[in-house]
Amino acid sequence: MEIHIYYWYWIVFGISLMLSEIFIGSFFIFWFGASATAVGVVLILIPQLSLTTQLISWTILSLVFIVAWFKLFKPLSIDKTKAGLSREALIGEVGQIISTPTSEKNGIVRFPVPLLGANEWEVISQEELTVGDRVKVTEVSGNSLIVARA
Repeated sequence: MEIHIYYWYWIVFGISLMLSEIFIGSFFIFWFGASATAVGVVLILIPQLSLTTQLISWTILSLVFIVAWFKLFKPLSIDKTKAGLSREALIGEVGQIISTPTSEKNGIVRFPVPLLGANEWEVISQEELTVGDRVKVTEVSGNSLIVARA
């Protein structure tokens, strides 16, 4: 007895896998669904493909899509911001003093790129600083940064 798989079986299977990604959220099963849908489209063009050829095509396409995802596309979507890294994201960054720190109040430093959501931070310094000085973050103290002249 020969099993005949119609093209729409593959397409429905592929769309089901891609829709299941909504609930799983790993963006891994999506590629199995995309390859199943591709096999369904190929089966429309070449309806005499055997079941073995269909399964091998699905396996190979799945591997190709997954390798392409992890090697080519996923590295492009990595978040390069330093959000959530707090101390490690701030130490070593260089900014410019826009308000000098005194014994009564903290100064303010501005960074060229926002760090942890803000481009201006309060600073504390042991050395005498003036407006326009470039400073480097050496430590974090609560919500203020301890800086030294760069």
